[in-house]
Amino acid sequence: MKNLLGGKGANLAEMAGHKDLKLPVPPGFTITTEVCTYFYDNKRQYPSTLEKQIKDALAQVEKLMGKKFGDVKNPLLMSVRSGARKSMPGMMDTVLNIGLNDETIQGLIAESGDERFAYDAYRRLVMMYADVVIEKAGGMEPAKGIGIRKIMDERLEEVKKEKGVELDTDLSADDLKKLVKEFKALTKKHLKQDFPETPWDQLMGGVGAVFASWNGKRAIEYRRIERIPDEWGTAVNVQAMVFGNMGNDSCTGVAFTRNPGNGENKFYGEYLVNAQGEDVVAGIRTPAPINQYSKNDHSKNLTTLEKFMPEQYKELDEIQQRLEKHYKDMQDIEFTIEKGKLYMLQCRVGKRNGVSAVKMAADMYKEGMIDAETAILRVNPNQLVELLLPMFDPDIEKTHKVIAKGLPAGPGGAVGRVVFSSEDAVEWASKGEKVILVREETSPEDVDGMHKSEAILTTKGGMTSHAALVARGWGKCCIVGCSEISIHDKEKYFVTKDGKKIKEGDWVSLNGSKGTVYEGSLPLIDVDLNKNQSYKQLMTLVDKYKTMGVRTNADTPKDVEQATYFGAEGVGLFRTEHMFYGEGSDKPLFLLRKMIMSDTEQERKSALNELFTFVKRDIKATLEVMKGNPVTIRLLDPPLHEFVPHDKAKLQELSKELGVSMSILNRRILALHENNPMLGHRGVRLGVSYPEITEMQVRAIFEAAGELQKEGVKAFPEIMIPVTCGRHELSHQKAIVDKVYDETLEKLGVKKIPYLYGTMIEIPRAALKADSMAMVADFFSFGTNDLTQMSFGFSRDDIGGFLPKYLDLKLLPGDPFVSIDQSGVGELIKIGVERGRKTKPNLKVGICGEHGGDAESVKFCHSIGMNYVSCSPFRVPIARLAAAQAAIEDKKYVKTS
Repeated sequence: MKNLLGGKGANLAEMAGHKDLKLPVPPGFTITTEVCTYFYDNKRQYPSTLEKQIKDALAQVEKLMGKKFGDVKNPLLMSVRSGARKSMPGMMDTVLNIGLNDETIQGLIAESGDERFAYDAYRRLVMMYADVVIEKAGGMEPAKGIGIRKIMDERLEEVKKEKGVELDTDLSADDLKKLVKEFKALTKKHLKQDFPETPWDQLMGGVGAVFASWNGKRAIEYRRIERIPDEWGTAVNVQAMVFGNMGNDSCTGVAFTRNPGNGENKFYGEYLVNAQGEDVVAGIRTPAPINQYSKNDHSKNLTTLEKFMPEQYKELDEIQQRLEKHYKDMQDIEFTIEKGKLYMLQCRVGKRNGVSAVKMAADMYKEGMIDAETAILRVNPNQLVELLLPMFDPDIEKTHKVIAKGLPAGPGGAVGRVVFSSEDAVEWASKGEKVILVREETSPEDVDGMHKSEAILTTKGGMTSHAALVARGWGKCCIVGCSEISIHDKEKYFVTKDGKKIKEGDWVSLNGSKGTVYEGSLPLIDVDLNKNQSYKQLMTLVDKYKTMGVRTNADTPKDVEQATYFGAEGVGLFRTEHMFYGEGSDKPLFLLRKMIMSDTEQERKSALNELFTFVKRDIKATLEVMKGNPVTIRLLDPPLHEFVPHDKAKLQELSKELGVSMSILNRRILALHENNPMLGHRGVRLGVSYPEITEMQVRAIFEAAGELQKEGVKAFPEIMIPVTCGRHELSHQKAIVDKVYDETLEKLGVKKIPYLYGTMIEIPRAALKADSMAMVADFFSFGTNDLTQMSFGFSRDDIGGFLPKYLDLKLLPGDPFVSIDQSGVGELIKIGVERGRKTKPNLKVGICGEHGGDAESVKFCHSIGMNYVSCSPFRVPIARLAAAQAAIEDKKYVKTS
């Protein structure tokens, strides 16, 4: 019931009430997501019945606990926590120890027999309430960006220094008692409000603050990044407090049923003695490992929970095994041990990076815990990118000195320039800079800067800290607990243990898989997927389930080899014009320019004849690599002016070669100028104006395929005419293709060269006229980049000026150049497919825009019956997985309907 109770509430109810679990969960109740929706729809008012329902539920908790909320002798204390449908770690607010005031604290002291513990709990309540309820939920902007929490934290540090102690736990009851008074005074001074002494007011303030935090800046930013709908709302979980800070027989911890960093099937976690949950996540103290396996460089000398509390550890271990078996997935659990008694505070599906996600899915399938379909659905297609994340060249890495070492919390290597605040990370990244965010610890307020950074480096925190948790969810390179560096925030530099000073803007390199930091910029290399057995096992399952082909967009034979390695089954877009860029392009580019600047057909044909050799060479090499798999070759598409030289020396060389003066050459260049070249003399229009351009390219295709055939190599080219808008253009070009085909057969002495003739649908009119175009075309390939551009009237090169604002204001649900606009552009594609197949039922249909590598777009393509998608080489695995998931989801849909 996650939609109603939120993930946390649903799982707490299941842990407590399911017949197979019946775990020790502190009693409580959940205020549903419907109340959150009502709250925002009714000017932050609650339903009239809510107050009575809360009081009734609270009475049941009192009965179960044998304590009363607000009672001065035996007080029941409550926690208020958020719980969205989908996990949003640390993005919303929590208030603990609700119900404490100057009277009830005496009851807590009497009951616990521990004055220090009671005032520690009270101190925490005042801090949290001032921060979460009064300041944040009240919409107050902190003066100079320094919030009440920071002011109180700094005062806490001052008191520890005054007393000559390092840890909060070393402060006495009197110290904490004074801090409570000081914190109340600081609340009044800075926030102009009193801390509420009435427990009921505290409780309702906490509930309101959690609802308000759903629309807090960090929660909104996280939802935007994770594409979580705003209308979902959050539930609120009100639960009896249990205390991990009651002394040395109490503790609190976070654990995972498998290692979230590498996916190993080992129980992994951390805990803190005499602490509350926020202490573990905040990274203020170094947490201890729960078992030998969980030890790291920072915690290797600390006592494990297994050794410290063997009975409780054994119970926890047994519970974690039951939970994973019950939920059939890796669980992230929170627990507290109060005076030797274990309580389960939370379980949820654990965040994991891509490497772990793939390993867990493959392992759980092998273990028989999940079936193949579940294994395939378990991995987010975009997580596969993390398996392809570049790493440092190990030979070069060995030659560089490690300047600092921390805990490896996020995969891959990352290189960037050091910044020390979330705001700076956002600003630098907006200018195109690659940045590494360096902080003592991150908090949910840093979420935007974390997302914009290449990697995150913190000096505090363990593998369950906020930075580690969020980075894992995003598959971002991250090192935490790097205590070997000290940060000087105000001066914007950090110092290593060897005294090396690294300033803002300096380049550093992070190996998130090892936890090592290097000065400068180390070169990155690609990962060898053949060594990843889990990936190979998963993709074997993927290929059994997907029904749609996956091809690649490639410009060179090298690209094609790379894509084949990633599992591409053909080339959906081979762009001939790319042989005129980059390495080895000088000669063909010169010949192309010579052809463009030609004044007569004879001059043009002469240049084309010279160019033919280069075009045929590239096409033949690409067809050869694909070994009979289809290669869709797009004829020359860009406007000719793009190839005209601007360099004076190159112009003079061209003038000399053509035997014309510079003034004549300049006149010819001027004649090529177009006001709107995207809609100008390009694509099929070039072939209509200059049939010899089409003829040369088609001849190169047929001769390359025919020669390979004679050499015993299978070749299957598909000739694609770009920028068409009607059947007659296709017919005009087909006549040239037919003529050249016959001539090539005769020249090579072969009976047949298998090929298809088709078009790229990238103009809205072409989609609408697809029925008549299919009379001539054997296949359609949707060029969704241009189709999106022309449908929206947005220039994809110039959207930066306005699109961010559109997305912020939700005028568009997402960037239409990243994921297909299914309600608009998608409708045109559907029309094109339906009308084309009405004319030609076996019409082959694919997509070759960059959307072919976007998982949601791939699923859309599957849903309308496309034969294949095509995308850049590195996105081929994503498309394969998304295609398999679409087929599985489709199958389930058929079953249930």
